[in-house]
Amino acid sequence: MNSAPAPADASADTGKTNLLNFDRRALEAFFVAHGEKAFRASQVMQWVYQRGCDDFAQMSNLAKSLRTWLGESSEIRLPAIAREQRSRDGTVKWLLRLDDGNGIETVFIPEDDRGTLCISSQAGCAVGCRFCSTGHQGFSRNLTTGEIIAQLWFAEHFLRRHLGRDERVITNVVMMGMGEPLQNYDRLVPALRTMLHDHGYGLSRRRVTVSTSGVVPMIDRLAQDCPVALAVSLHAPDDALRDPLVPLNRKHPIDELLATCTRYLPHAPRDFITFEYVMLDGVNDSPEHAQALIELMRRHGAHGLRGKFNLIPFNPFPQSGLVCSPMPRVLAFGKALNDAGIVTTVRKTRGDDIDAACGQLAGDVQDRTRVHERMARGRTTFVRRRSPAAAVDSQQEGKSG
Repeated sequence: MNSAPAPADASADTGKTNLLNFDRRALEAFFVAHGEKAFRASQVMQWVYQRGCDDFAQMSNLAKSLRTWLGESSEIRLPAIAREQRSRDGTVKWLLRLDDGNGIETVFIPEDDRGTLCISSQAGCAVGCRFCSTGHQGFSRNLTTGEIIAQLWFAEHFLRRHLGRDERVITNVVMMGMGEPLQNYDRLVPALRTMLHDHGYGLSRRRVTVSTSGVVPMIDRLAQDCPVALAVSLHAPDDALRDPLVPLNRKHPIDELLATCTRYLPHAPRDFITFEYVMLDGVNDSPEHAQALIELMRRHGAHGLRGKFNLIPFNPFPQSGLVCSPMPRVLAFGKALNDAGIVTTVRKTRGDDIDAACGQLAGDVQDRTRVHERMARGRTTFVRRRSPAAAVDSQQEGKSG
């Protein structure tokens, strides 16, 4: 687990306490420690999260003396907007600049029946999955709780103003942006609690999803501390293939990961775990891979695991050296799983024209991990073994799709 420290709660340049770093319980403790009643936390949360107010002077149901003290000692600290991009499909991506110069990306995906916000948990990522652009940028640090929840605060109230709406715009949150959320566990959980709390955003546990590459001990902790919907980046049916694709697999192999998912299910808000599977041409997309995946799920299903698969067409970026599977092969792979009784869907790509699709978020990260050396070593050990005939088949499938 990454041990990089997050910045302290007090902002370095102002010396004020950022209240976004506190969940309900911590905010109550903050007020009590300063001689105020605990219920002040609920009042301030409603102003901040539900009304989008970041000016204590406007919080009219607080005593004037309290408003003055909050203005002198505290703040609602938000990142600066460095860039906004809009896709032809309505997706919006923001590059948000943090105090230390790192840039993180946050994505809003509008649909007819929901509005989903994809939130980052780290500046960069140390896991280094081969197919993910974030990992190729390296890793700088964990985000604070305030920097995580500020992405939701900013996006929700920006969109309300932009769309001229008073009601909620963001109905779903997915922790699928930059970083491995469970490697920033202690900052993540308070942010999740604020998303769920009635005086925060009031989202249901079914509408908040944490996506992980498989940090097994933290999945067990999440089940006890804040069980929300869980998505697992699987991407391979066996350890020999998953090891180079998802390096964390060397520490927590597939059988250990799936056993943990089985333990999570009784606590989960849904009766299944979502498994993400990126489709890589000639790497993990053959009928044999599909059959191995079916057998893997049947074996763990006998012990109570229930899962749905989300097949993700790979979104290319130059450093990866990987190619997306032809769509006929993606559909055939999905059909094999569905025919075996495993509910499987193919994810619709959104925002790929602004590099906002799955695996494309890169931000602007001040790497501390010598990522280019690590990735170069990974490329020498990960060799795509494909026959000339397979290459011809891929070209023909691409033409037919």
